[in-house]
Amino acid sequence: MNHTFFNTPALLAPAVTVKEDLPDGGFLLRSPEELGEVTRCIGDWLEYWAEKTPDALYLAERGVDGEWVKMTYAQVRHRIGAIAQGLLDLGLEEKSPVVCLSDNSLDHALLMLATMHIGRPFVTVSSAYSRLAKEYSKVSGILKQLSPGLIYASDGAVYGPAIRACGQDCPVVLSHNAYSLDGSITFAEVARAVETPAVMEAFAEITPQTHAKYLLTSGSTGTPKVVINTHAMLCANQQQARQTWTFLQIEKPVVVSWLPWSHTFGTNHNFNMVLCNGGSFYIDEGRPVPGLMEKSVKNLRDVKPNLYFNVPKGFDALITFLEEDPDFKTEFFSRLRAVFYAAAALPVTTWNRLERIAQSVQGDNVWFTSAWGATETSPMITNVHWKLDGPGCIGLPMPGCELKFVPNAGKMEMRVRGAQVFPGYLNDEENTKKAFDEDGFYKIGDAGLLVDLEDPQKGIRFDGRVTEDFKLTTGTWVSVGTLRVKAVAALAPYAQDVVVTGHDRDEVGLLIFPTAEAEKIENSTLHQHIKNSLLQLRKESGGGSSQSPVRAMLLDSQPSLETGEITDKGYINQRAVLTQRADAVKKLHTPYKAEGVIVIN
Repeated sequence: MNHTFFNTPALLAPAVTVKEDLPDGGFLLRSPEELGEVTRCIGDWLEYWAEKTPDALYLAERGVDGEWVKMTYAQVRHRIGAIAQGLLDLGLEEKSPVVCLSDNSLDHALLMLATMHIGRPFVTVSSAYSRLAKEYSKVSGILKQLSPGLIYASDGAVYGPAIRACGQDCPVVLSHNAYSLDGSITFAEVARAVETPAVMEAFAEITPQTHAKYLLTSGSTGTPKVVINTHAMLCANQQQARQTWTFLQIEKPVVVSWLPWSHTFGTNHNFNMVLCNGGSFYIDEGRPVPGLMEKSVKNLRDVKPNLYFNVPKGFDALITFLEEDPDFKTEFFSRLRAVFYAAAALPVTTWNRLERIAQSVQGDNVWFTSAWGATETSPMITNVHWKLDGPGCIGLPMPGCELKFVPNAGKMEMRVRGAQVFPGYLNDEENTKKAFDEDGFYKIGDAGLLVDLEDPQKGIRFDGRVTEDFKLTTGTWVSVGTLRVKAVAALAPYAQDVVVTGHDRDEVGLLIFPTAEAEKIENSTLHQHIKNSLLQLRKESGGGSSQSPVRAMLLDSQPSLETGEITDKGYINQRAVLTQRADAVKKLHTPYKAEGVIVIN
């Protein structure tokens, strides 16, 4: 093991927390370290690095010829100055957001930075709402909520129908095929503006409380809420990261990421971490699905990142390539410092496979780490800054952050107060009021417990969503988080994740998201493995109905990050999956044995 890395404060802060017991049986956890100086706004990072390391690589994406199109910090600063001027020339008002409807790209990144540089809020709406939807009611409702000052999309031919259907009276900017949408403006035209003093005058007026971004909640049960992200909370969160992952102050991050900027993980965590620390961000046009994962592998081979971030389905896809290609395995781990995963979601079997592969290349020198947070918290509340022995731990509260544990329905509900917490939902006083308790703690809705009741320094273990638990018709409570972990472990190595069903029914069921390994074996063999595993789980649970699923079904598509089936915390959004796959739930619980449904007698 690389003991120097794990025991050197210059690289990782010591695992320390302060615990304060509360009279109701709950307790508080806080870092004993004060939060350091917080940058005024996102643009200050860009100004700093453009002056200090002007020739360092900042952004890159694949061009149409397959080669990397690269931009240095100085080049990015020059371009965003021109684009910011172009936005001012279009008359973009202070409180009018720029709304992007498309996927990650270099133009997307430049427009996002330029918008924030002049104190206007930026919004990325999941491209699935415009690109894949059969009708456009959801994106139309979102745009009505936002009242955009400008709408951007990468391609008029792809996004034009959605933009036309929404009927917003504002400028529309398109990078490609602008001719397909009457009255639209090309991105190149906006970027041809010449920066004037007006840009830096607007920049100087930005305060820490200025709205930097708006992000949308999943909206699985209705219209998404619009989460205000101020410059202060985003900058505070990166300062918190620098004080715990202290190696960021020494080693510039090099990141290859596909994670969408419509979610806080991809944008506020990954993108901001690179910019804050003067690193390099490579936009990955791949995805963890067949036919696109190969593009991600090619990009990872080319770049050889030192930090790698992903969600469970991404790791599942990656592992197959690592195990089958020794050369790729060596290249991927050649300079990797840390592998970041969602502690709440990563199965033990996936952790073990990743660790074996890493050790075969670097011994124990690769660090597996994690964090926990939400769209409303910039996103990190806790992170791990020590060596873990396995998945499940979500770390400890970061400097400038307090975590309150409140007894609730047999669990310990976690609530958070700190510099990285949002001020509220946009134009939504009712939901904003509901989001906070009487002491000003944000009620995130997750439950947690100490890894070691006698030693809080060992961190917090995620314990599911408080609101996910439900009762069977027998009156028995089902602890969804507990059962999910047990089921994924029991079904290894064929279940990437599961969704627990049975609300208002008399038995528990499972919808199973299969791993790549599951696709390699015959259905009859796979079904028998599932049946045997669930029989064993029933035996280990003592036969209790709440922890003994009696029906299971394999899903034929993976959970979608774009439509909210995967949360910003990286785990399955049970409610979103149950809502969006209601037909599968109905089929699973039919009185007769439907095709594909595995029944345990």
